[in-house]
Amino acid sequence: MMEAARRDLARMRESEAAWLELRYEEAGEGDDLNEVPRAKVLWALQYDRRPEDLPLLRFLAEQEALCRRNAPFQGVGEQTQLAGFLLAEHQEVEDVWRQYEIKCANFDTWCGYDQEHVFAAGAEATVEHVRASDHPDRDDVLEFLLDRAVDDEDVREWLESRREWFPLDPADEDPLTWVERAKLVGERDLARAELDRWALGRSRDISTLNQLRYQLADLGAFAEAAITQREALGHAESDWDRAFGWQLLARLERQAGDHRAAWDALNECGAALEGVDGWREVGLGRQHVEELYLLAGVAEVGLARQVFAEAQRRACEVQGLPPVVLEAAATAAEHCR
Repeated sequence: MMEAARRDLARMRESEAAWLELRYEEAGEGDDLNEVPRAKVLWALQYDRRPEDLPLLRFLAEQEALCRRNAPFQGVGEQTQLAGFLLAEHQEVEDVWRQYEIKCANFDTWCGYDQEHVFAAGAEATVEHVRASDHPDRDDVLEFLLDRAVDDEDVREWLESRREWFPLDPADEDPLTWVERAKLVGERDLARAELDRWALGRSRDISTLNQLRYQLADLGAFAEAAITQREALGHAESDWDRAFGWQLLARLERQAGDHRAAWDALNECGAALEGVDGWREVGLGRQHVEELYLLAGVAEVGLARQVFAEAQRRACEVQGLPPVVLEAAATAAEHCR
């Protein structure tokens, strides 16, 4: 994966014309045709930082701002964080506009993209540059800068912390970083290998089990994810935790194709819900009804009819079922005819 990324970066360094391969290009529903090529070049830049790459980094940051602005589910994303940090490391005051553009790209970037990106060249120097500018965004950026108590020491400490987050040596990365990157480029076997490396020797506490279950499910290993979730249920300390855990297990078993195991898990979930005050008025109750209908929509007909009857009974108890649950109910009813 990184060998290909380094080759791509070498081509970008040879010709600015090649940068067009990295531009934001909407592919419908907010998808970006060039998200993966741009990510690979950014990874290569992380481990081979050169002063002469500043123009390329500026271009990449601009494309990330466009991508985040048009993303259908908002979000920040590792690529945007990496592009912004690598640009910030150059500490050039004129990049304040690019950093502010990323900061304003969507609600999540406004909340989750560190304000220190915008101050990266130094707090006082940045304010003075913006104040003296005739840039169209001058007033908005100046208001942003003056409204925040950031000084040069804050910027220095922030840069140091981000250098730990984005190390220079690939060997210093958290294996989970490589899991996510391998998934992005479609290398599922590599992602699984890195996940196994991450899990090796770790304490099987609830945090580890939850992360492992999530990653296994995201890789399509639903049966293994279900086994992990069964282990996690041993850490449940309340009826709410047990109900949530059994419901999650039911979904994984359904996705793994073990419909009988999913039904058993939903029965355990229903029993645990009886110990949860007000469960009929909260999302957990509505999700339980939805999962019953989803199972009824795919199980073999004999079991499906049994599950559908329970779903109908529970649906009468739970108020405010959203449209997605009603759609699942319609599909299940058709399946059970």
